[in-house]
Amino acid sequence: MDLRRRSNLAFGLVLILIGGAFLVAQLVPDAFAWLDPATNWPIFIIGLGVFLLLIGLLAGVPAMAVPASIVGGIGALLYWQNATGNWTSWAYAWTLIPGFVGVGVVLSGLFSGQARQAVRDGGGAIFTSLVLFTIFGFFFGRDAFQGILWPILLIALGVVVLIRAVFRLG
Repeated sequence: MDLRRRSNLAFGLVLILIGGAFLVAQLVPDAFAWLDPATNWPIFIIGLGVFLLLIGLLAGVPAMAVPASIVGGIGALLYWQNATGNWTSWAYAWTLIPGFVGVGVVLSGLFSGQARQAVRDGGGAIFTSLVLFTIFGFFFGRDAFQGILWPILLIALGVVVLIRAVFRLG
């Protein structure tokens, strides 16, 4: 299928999804009450990331996974910060953005059939991001690092080690 045809297919599917959402909103007025922009505005940023990924997949442009992961990841960070009120975590949370790039690189490689190289490159970015997050978080967010964050970082490091072992990257 050529690029123009795929683009039209993607555009048509997006129009159907948007129209379906508007129809549901008309038929069931409370269906989207959880999307209150006053309290859950970061969901729209996450949705934009999902939308970018969907467009990239439907248009046959797997590299769209990189900006989609960045936008979706920042949206997830904003959602967490909005829910907890911990806006000062930006002092170290910005170090996760290279990790979002790494996730996008891995997804792009999986979608394009170049998984081995993508896991190597993306895994390196994710690992670097986690190391920076740990270092900056230790100095700027000591309270957060005393609780649940350390087990999560250990699990993430374990996932990186497993992926490297499965793909024999190191």
